[in-house]
Amino acid sequence: MSRRIKRTTSPGDRAKGDRAKGERPKGGRGDRDRKGGGGAESERGERHRAPAHFAGGKPQRFSKPLREKPAAFRDEPEKPKAEPQLPTKVQTVVVTADEDNMRVDRFLEARFPGLSFSHIQRIVRKGELRVNGKRADSKDRLEEGQSVRIPPLKLDAPKVVGVLSDAQTKTLEALKEMTLFEDADVMVLNKPAGLAVQGGSGMTRHVDQMLEVMRDAKGQKPRLVHRLDRETSGCLLIAKTRFAATHLTGAFRHRSARKIYWALVAGVPKPKQGRISTYLAKEENEEDTIMRIAAHGDEGASHAVTYYAVVETSAQKLAWVSLKPVTGRTHQLRAHMAHIDHAIVGDPKYFNKENWQLPGGLQNRLHLLARRIVIPHPRGGVIDATAPLPPHMQQSWNLLGLEYDRFDPIENAPEE
Repeated sequence: MSRRIKRTTSPGDRAKGDRAKGERPKGGRGDRDRKGGGGAESERGERHRAPAHFAGGKPQRFSKPLREKPAAFRDEPEKPKAEPQLPTKVQTVVVTADEDNMRVDRFLEARFPGLSFSHIQRIVRKGELRVNGKRADSKDRLEEGQSVRIPPLKLDAPKVVGVLSDAQTKTLEALKEMTLFEDADVMVLNKPAGLAVQGGSGMTRHVDQMLEVMRDAKGQKPRLVHRLDRETSGCLLIAKTRFAATHLTGAFRHRSARKIYWALVAGVPKPKQGRISTYLAKEENEEDTIMRIAAHGDEGASHAVTYYAVVETSAQKLAWVSLKPVTGRTHQLRAHMAHIDHAIVGDPKYFNKENWQLPGGLQNRLHLLARRIVIPHPRGGVIDATAPLPPHMQQSWNLLGLEYDRFDPIENAPEE
């Protein structure tokens, strides 16, 4: 029996004649994506025209695993391998090459799937976790070869599974309405803009908290394997078991997860297809945190690579661009588009164009969608999910006359 992806249609989709029945648009091949690796760049970063097979000529499609149909799934999956056990005493581990530049909190999540966000924050805050003998912050980035002291860990005490309250029932219904794909191991949610993925200062409702209502009889709660910014909508991958979490976090770590994003930006990038390569470093103050363009060798600087392609334009004032992040840095797409002077419309952090007015009828909200995710399934085959435009972006597409089902040239972007 094959698993099928549950697809959704936006209001604009339903207005398209025979696509009113929810059929896949004929031009919808263009939202395929793939991640690859990056290369060495100049210190100040660069933007250059993409290779010929991206800008024109014979198209280069996705690599073989994505061209093939997903392998059939087994009706009775094989028994998973033993899951990694949480340490019951202090241990010291060494950061591997694959874990180089990984944040401390994500390092712990990858090593010990199922460890709760609150528990990670607690052991870091208390100084129980040490890097090369020193205290570390959960957002600090690790380097290959560093020694990490890990204290005894434990899973949160399972909550008794009983009858859900009215509020919990509504939360469960809300999650089901967001679901693009689900099976026994994995969920892909269509996260709405404005809903945070994890808790923070003054945050009372977020996806991680909502997932509490899905704890099973063993106390296992679905867990996040990647994140989206609060105002970014679209595909969010969730592991429903520790087995799946281990495999999916590994797929992200080894860059075998392929993602594309859609955005509306100010102006029209030239060339219309290209590659943005810079170093990014975090800049924090008491009120905000942003990513700045940095030089190679700057403290905390990480290499970031993004491919972009203009899909359609509106009066040369706005452009619909498709984005393929090769790396996964914080705010990477937002910082990169601002860096080439084509900031994403409605971005409160990076849109800094002077004397620029938002066209009438468009909402001043971040126009960024995690359009599609393609990633190997833990038990074989491929998960492939696509999210529709969120309401505020659908409104903008309608007002600007942009055709959501146009061919997306990012499909022909190089693999790395």
